[in-house]
Amino acid sequence: MEEKVRHSFIGWLFESPAENLGKGVLLPIALLAGLVAVLVYTPSTPVTTKDGKTVVSYWEKWSGFEGDAIRHAVDAFNRKHDSVHVDLVLQGDIVEKVRIATAGGDPPDLAGLYSFDVPVFASQNALMPLDDMLEEAGIGPDTYVHAYWRLGVYQDTVWTLPTTPSTWALHWNKKLFREAGLDPERPPKTIQDLDEYAKKLTKIDKDGHLIQIGFLHTEPGWWKFSWGYWFGGRLWNGKDALTANSPENLKAMEWVKSYVDKYGSKELDRFKKTFGGFSSADNAFFTGKVAMEIQGVWMGNFIKMYAPKDFEWGAAPFPAAVPGLRNVTVAEADVIGIPQGAKHPKEAFEFIKFMATPEGMEILCRGHAKNSPLRNTSADWYTTHPNPFVKVFTDLAESENCLRTPPIGIWREYNVAWQRTFDDVWAGAKEPKQALDELQETMQRRFAHELTRAKALGIELESGE
Repeated sequence: MEEKVRHSFIGWLFESPAENLGKGVLLPIALLAGLVAVLVYTPSTPVTTKDGKTVVSYWEKWSGFEGDAIRHAVDAFNRKHDSVHVDLVLQGDIVEKVRIATAGGDPPDLAGLYSFDVPVFASQNALMPLDDMLEEAGIGPDTYVHAYWRLGVYQDTVWTLPTTPSTWALHWNKKLFREAGLDPERPPKTIQDLDEYAKKLTKIDKDGHLIQIGFLHTEPGWWKFSWGYWFGGRLWNGKDALTANSPENLKAMEWVKSYVDKYGSKELDRFKKTFGGFSSADNAFFTGKVAMEIQGVWMGNFIKMYAPKDFEWGAAPFPAAVPGLRNVTVAEADVIGIPQGAKHPKEAFEFIKFMATPEGMEILCRGHAKNSPLRNTSADWYTTHPNPFVKVFTDLAESENCLRTPPIGIWREYNVAWQRTFDDVWAGAKEPKQALDELQETMQRRFAHELTRAKALGIELESGE
């Protein structure tokens, strides 16, 4: 690794956590000391196996059944490859660990990251460009669904490829629909429909407490930045300005607040506290406490594992507030790349090639109960898939209204700020306009700082969401 690149990594390592989390402070001294210790010594994977295969180290983030799925894919690769052996290590907090190992000069050969981290890793030269190897292998944009392919592209360079993808959709409880006099096969088509359905699906006991709610923005509450998308809004203009307080985003936040006004923030919080964990039989959707929610393609697997055996559900595009606006969703993906300074990039790419085939990709995505990011799939992919609504998510990914989170370096910080803004409105602490105006002012200053740094480095930001 060139010394100037190494210094850039180290500066990024110690600067980014505070920036990305929006804390505005440096990491605690004890943690810094621990990070330095890792930079000084990072154990390496053996170079070859006993039978002479080159060992490729691969760090991935999953655990449980998701970890089992990638292990099955790795095992399939290792069985058929006579010169490369992938050594899979599953571990949490992978983003920081890959940062640290790369800064220390001893990264893994392969790293499983998140698509929204690609702009930061790429702009800091922490990943190897894949373009030349992809061209030689005949892998390109036509290999993948466009929405997923573009997640690994930054500055017209391909840095990662997608592994398991996601889009988001409305999930509903058919039994509760039937009990409320609603057609269980007809999900809401507009936000107005959703509100009307939600009212019919909500139950309040004699003491005035919620015991069932039709829809709740905070269940699961993972994407608090996104509601404006279904109102035609965006989070930035694709150039030099964030658009947090746009009229569309304001309408979305006022819609959010309408539920607070109707039920009260204290009552909503009280009700939320009765919910069990996501990965459990006490999940509020599985127990019937919440009749409709927005979720990703993975939800089918958790329903299979934790919901009652007779649980009836459906999945369809989440309804929009704007007439004619259809199939709005957000595409994200887990991605795989080769960190800068990897010892075996050519061998590592052999596994990436394997995961660009239906054979490798479908082992992983079937194990996660997700759709495939590849354009071509096996003949029985949809008919034998464990998620009966998997094609809904593939179709959403191919929609012209399939969006992505902004490919900007301050995205993590912007996301955290959105969460705080949403929480302020949900708690009744701020009116939507005040909250969004403050968010816009604060984050635009941070974004202007990023733009100045990018200009100094000769970097032009990607356009569009």
